[in-house]
Amino acid sequence: MSKVWFVTGSSRGLGRQFVEAALSRGDRVAATARTTTGLEDLVATYGDAVLPLPLDVTDRDAVFATVRRAVEHFGRLDVIVNNAGYAQIGAVEELTERELRDQMETNLFGAVWVVQAALPHLRRQRAGHIIQLSSAAGVIAMPLGGAYHASKWALEGLNEALAAEVAGFGVKVTIIEPGGFATRDGKNPDPLANGHMAQPDPAYAELRRRLGAVAGKQPAGDPAAAARALLKLVDSDNPPLRVLFGLGFYPMLQQVYADRLKTWADWQDLAAEAQGDLAHEAR
Repeated sequence: MSKVWFVTGSSRGLGRQFVEAALSRGDRVAATARTTTGLEDLVATYGDAVLPLPLDVTDRDAVFATVRRAVEHFGRLDVIVNNAGYAQIGAVEELTERELRDQMETNLFGAVWVVQAALPHLRRQRAGHIIQLSSAAGVIAMPLGGAYHASKWALEGLNEALAAEVAGFGVKVTIIEPGGFATRDGKNPDPLANGHMAQPDPAYAELRRRLGAVAGKQPAGDPAAAARALLKLVDSDNPPLRVLFGLGFYPMLQQVYADRLKTWADWQDLAAEAQGDLAHEAR
C-alpha cells in the first residue's frame, strides 16, 4: 500500500534523496523547502504524486497551514520526516544570542511545530510514523558545536518523550542519527567550512586549526543508500526508537557511553553523599 509523506528540507541533501526514493516506488510526497525552485524536475517526472510547498519551519502558522494543505491534497499523511536544519558553528563564548536562538528556532522549534501540526491527523488515523533527523551530534558533543549539539540533544529528549506519548494512538517515532554523508559534490561536508560560522575569537584559533585538520575527513556515506534504508524503516512493523545511519561514529559512541557509565560508577559515593539521609534527619 502506497504511503503519503511530508518531508521538510527536501530541496537538497538527504531530504532530496528521501523524496526521490519515496516517489520512485510509487508513494506520494508533500515536499517542503524554503524555496521549491529545485523541485521542478520531480514534478516533471512524477506529476501529481509530488506536491512542492514553500515552507519556513520557524513560522508556526505557516507550518500548520502547509500541513493542512498537504492533508487536503492527499487525504492523509503516513510518514512525517523532520529533516530541515543546519549547523551553527562556534565556541560557546563566541555565540551571539541571535545565533543561538536561530539555531534552536530551526532545528528544535521547527520540528516541534511540524509534529504538533501533523499529530491530530495521525491520531485520527490511528497510524503514522514520525521520522526525526537528529545526528551523531545528538548523543556526543565536540568543541565548536555547542549550539548545534544543544539543538540535537534537545530533539533526542523531546522525541523520546513523544514516542511514549503517542504509542497508544498507533503512531511510531524513530530518531535517525546520521554520521557524515556525501551531500555536497560527492564529499562529506566540512562543518567548519560549510556551517554557519560565529565571529571567531582569536583565543580559539589553535582549537579551530586542530579541528580543521580532521573535520570532514571521515568516510562519507551514500545519500541514496540512506534513502533506501529509510524506506525499510518506514515499512517496518516494529521500527527502533533510535538508529544510526552510517558506521563511522559507532566506535566513538561505544566509548562515550562506556566512559559515562564508568564515571557515574566511580562517583557513586559522592552521589550517595549528595542524597543525604532524610530518614535519619526526620528522626
